Amino acid sequence: MSAASGTAGPAPTRGAVTILCKSAEATRALAGEIARRAVPGTVIALTGDLGAGKTCFIQGLAAGLGIAGPVTSPTFIMIAEHTGRLTLHHVDLYRTASLAEIRALGLDELLDGAGVTAIEWAEKAEPLLPSRAIRIHIQGAGNEPRTVEIDGVPSSWPPDWHGAD
Repeated sequence: MSAASGTAGPAPTRGAVTILCKSAEATRALAGEIARRAVPGTVIALTGDLGAGKTCFIQGLAAGLGIAGPVTSPTFIMIAEHTGRLTLHHVDLYRTASLAEIRALGLDELLDGAGVTAIEWAEKAEPLLPSRAIRIHIQGAGNEPRTVEIDGVPSSWPPDWHGAD
């Protein structure tokens, strides 16, 4: 598996992919595949209902980036930083009330940084997100399977990058 090379400006993307994850482990594995292809400046914009598995997905990203230790949602601190192959900036916008508050967190700087920025409740920051952001919507709750819709997959990734049909 080869990683895409980083480029200045938005990377070309192809259409959306929908993947069924039958377990939390499958969700983490999918995120790990994305992490292995991440390059500096990768932005992951996660949406989905409370309990859909956004934090579970980010735990898979962290594992795929070689990050050791627990990764929990930074609901109260809003941004957590984890060191691995690339730095993971884990952002949780659940408790934010406005775009001005999100700007005050310094999100703009993270989006153009040298690490990977993964944002839970990304719909709150949509006007700030770069066009190169990989948008991921997770549907499902409880112990049921998750439907993961991924839009903005870089065209440099092979068509079968996720191992699904």
